[in-house]
Amino acid sequence: MKFYLTTAMSLALMVTGAQAGMEEAKAFLDAEIGDMSSLDRAAQEAEMQWFIDAAQPFAGMEIKVVSETITTHEYEAQTLAPAFTAITGIKVTHDLIGEGDVIEKLQTQMQSGENIYDAYVNDSDLIGTHWRYQQVRSLTDWMANEGADVTNPNLDIDDFIGKSFTTAPDGDLYQLPDQQFANLYWFRADWFDDEQNKAEFKEKYGYDLGVPVTWSAYEDIAEFFTGREIDGKKVYGHMDYGKKDPSLGWRFTDAWLSMAGNGDKGIPNGLPVDEWGIRVDENSRPVGSCVARGGDTNGPAAVYAIQKYLDWMSAYAPPAAQGMTFSESGPVPSQGEVAQQMFTYTAFTADFVKEGLPVVNEDGTPKWRFAPSPHGAYWQEGMKLGYQDVGSWTLMKSTPDDRAKAAWLYAQFVTSKTVDVKKSHVGLTFIRQSTLDHQSFTDRAPKLGGLIEFYRSPARLQWSPTGTNVPDYPKLAQLWWQAIGDAASGAKTPQEAMDSLCAEQEKVMERLERAGVQGDIGPKMAEEHDLEWWNNYAKEHGGIAPQLKLENEDPQPETISYDELVKSWQE
Repeated sequence: MKFYLTTAMSLALMVTGAQAGMEEAKAFLDAEIGDMSSLDRAAQEAEMQWFIDAAQPFAGMEIKVVSETITTHEYEAQTLAPAFTAITGIKVTHDLIGEGDVIEKLQTQMQSGENIYDAYVNDSDLIGTHWRYQQVRSLTDWMANEGADVTNPNLDIDDFIGKSFTTAPDGDLYQLPDQQFANLYWFRADWFDDEQNKAEFKEKYGYDLGVPVTWSAYEDIAEFFTGREIDGKKVYGHMDYGKKDPSLGWRFTDAWLSMAGNGDKGIPNGLPVDEWGIRVDENSRPVGSCVARGGDTNGPAAVYAIQKYLDWMSAYAPPAAQGMTFSESGPVPSQGEVAQQMFTYTAFTADFVKEGLPVVNEDGTPKWRFAPSPHGAYWQEGMKLGYQDVGSWTLMKSTPDDRAKAAWLYAQFVTSKTVDVKKSHVGLTFIRQSTLDHQSFTDRAPKLGGLIEFYRSPARLQWSPTGTNVPDYPKLAQLWWQAIGDAASGAKTPQEAMDSLCAEQEKVMERLERAGVQGDIGPKMAEEHDLEWWNNYAKEHGGIAPQLKLENEDPQPETISYDELVKSWQE
């Protein structure tokens, strides 16, 4: 399979680019799509004809859209954008910039009202921000009204596996998923299957070496492998990163606390207390982050989560990990010296399956596997268990209608059933059920280490982005890396770091409350009480957060064999 703009297609677009229409569409389908689509050729052509017809009023228009730089968006910018231009006559400039820069541009447009980009692919983590500030278009309203004439009748919103993440408490869809990926547990299946390793582990710990279900088991496995020599190398039982850098914030807002058991039960996010530890009232108004206001950001579960992070980094990770950022640490497991990693973004999958890597067999199959992340001592059934990044198309109200319509056509084109299977083979960031069900992914699954099995399983529902409790993601997210960095450097204890973090989050919420900029769905701070009071309040109202400190934060370890795990999904 060729996952790039073919020479034939490049020539076809150059030759026919002066016009737009079905000939250009057929050239694109021939050269780039073929049978890599959930639609047959007739249906592909019908969908392309719809785009051609809908785009006629905008032919010759130049629009600008923006996304962060990942493989999926590179494919869109370099291959799908030129194809869309050739087919529709709408010229698209698809800029690729850093994730933080995307949010900065979005904030600037929100604050100034100036139309910087005609559409943004930004994380669904901003859903609470977009809903409360009301500066982005409700796509539910848009598709039914102003945007009805440019909404693909074959869009099939129900086919998008992440639509619940981009739906606000009012029931409206505010963003359209373009790509999504999870953070999962990663392990060296070949080392775990080694008979000598299995026997030694069983003798030392009294239970079977396998996929850890609990953090207690993860810790035992980390201890077991750290310092062992395998294939002539000293190996480590854990990998992470700890440099005081903005990426350290994502490491924790991306659901680390929920994996420990912070917050309440609820899918896709805990309610009334979410995985950031922010409590909302019955009207979805944020009321606090600190335990004193019923939040859980500095509660026992959160402090336990930070302490485990620090302990494992110190005892079981390569010494260099402490000074690494997200991007620096990402490739380390693929170098063959790490036994397991609790927190691996599946966006790196393509980099983990390259031929010649120490973690790939000669036949191209991986020596590693993905599995669900283990959970901490405070976690209870019914809670989320990990994070999914869902980059989603977002239309600002400050964008003129005609430009928004043209951009909406492009957004639908790059997420359409015609192109999504092929795009997903390139980036491995799945958004459609019809794509996941495609035979080509059944065929490719053995080389992707469990990624397809996970996404086809019911387990994926427990992985979700930041939810709607967070009233201003840009302002609050930047507080996390500074607080966690203080704990990672030893400047503060975990309790002191989380006390500081929740206090800073509440300062932002108090400013929003005073300003009244989010109306009757903005923050309304609660009265202060102690932990026991709020724990009793939670129980009386059917919740669990904030939980009291457990007497035993190291419960019985539990593992499961990978084969049993996959079989349970299939059943």
